[in-house]
Amino acid sequence: MTPVAVELDSSFVHNGHRLVYDSFGTHGQLVVYMHGLLLDSELNRGIAQALAEQGNRVVLLDLLGHGRSDKPTHATEYRIDSYADQVIALLDHLGEPQAVLGGISLGANVSLFAATRYPERVRGLLLEMPVLERAVPAAAMVFVPMILAAYYGRPVLRVTSWIVSRVPRTRFGPLNSVLNTASLKPRTMAAVLHGVLVGPVAPTREQRRAITSQALVLGHRNDFIHPFNDALGLVAQLQHGELIQAHSLLELRLRPERLTGEIVGFLAGLEAPSQPKSGKRTA
Repeated sequence: MTPVAVELDSSFVHNGHRLVYDSFGTHGQLVVYMHGLLLDSELNRGIAQALAEQGNRVVLLDLLGHGRSDKPTHATEYRIDSYADQVIALLDHLGEPQAVLGGISLGANVSLFAATRYPERVRGLLLEMPVLERAVPAAAMVFVPMILAAYYGRPVLRVTSWIVSRVPRTRFGPLNSVLNTASLKPRTMAAVLHGVLVGPVAPTREQRRAITSQALVLGHRNDFIHPFNDALGLVAQLQHGELIQAHSLLELRLRPERLTGEIVGFLAGLEAPSQPKSGKRTA
C-alpha cells in the first residue's frame, strides 16, 4: 500500500469566487471527484484515500455554494453546466491538461457537461448515480418543497442550521457531509436549488452520444432519485460505457472494497493506449 500525502483546504479563485479543494496523493492518474447536490467533499474522502493508496492522485472539489467554497446568494450563479467551467478552471490552476472526472449525482452530471464542452480535457469518466430523464419527477418532488421551505420557512431553518452547525463532527466523512448540509443557511440552500433546477440538468441525448471518453458508470436499484434505468440508458448512449451495479446507495462508502477495486482497474486501463471495447458488461 502506497503512503498517501494529503493536503486539505487548498483554494483558487474563479470568476471572483474562492473554490476549495483537497488533494490525496501526488502522482499517478489524476482524478477529480465531486459531491452530490448540497453535500461536500467530506462525502468522498474515504474514496479518495482508497484510490490514492492504489497509486492514483485524487482531488476533491467543493463546487460553488457547497462545503468551504464561496456561497453567493443569487440563483444565476448555480447552473450545472457552469459547474463544468469550475472543474476546468481547477485543472488550469493545477497545471494539468487532462484528468479523469467523476462524482456522485450532481458530480456525475457536472462531469458529463465537462465531457461535452471540453472533451480534450477529459481523460475518462467515473459516473456514480447520474441523474437523467427518468429522475426528473422524483427530483422535483424532493427538491421543490425544499426550495419553498428555504424561501418561506427561513426563521425556522435558521434556528435549525445554527443548532446543527454546533453538533460535533465525527470521523465518518459522509455523516459530516450530511451535517454540513443541514448547517447551510436557508438563503444559500434556496439559491443553489433554484439555480440548479432551473438550468439544464444534463447534456442532451445527442450530446451524450457524442462523448468519446471511456466511462465507468455506477448505479444501483431501488433509488427513485437515481433510477437504475438512467444508468443503464446512459451506458447504452455512451460510445465507451461500462456499467457496474452497486449493491446499495451506501456500498461505496460503507463497504467500498469491491467497487474501489473496479474503479482502480478502470483507471489502470486508461493508462494504456485506447483499445476498442468488445462490449458492455454488468458486474
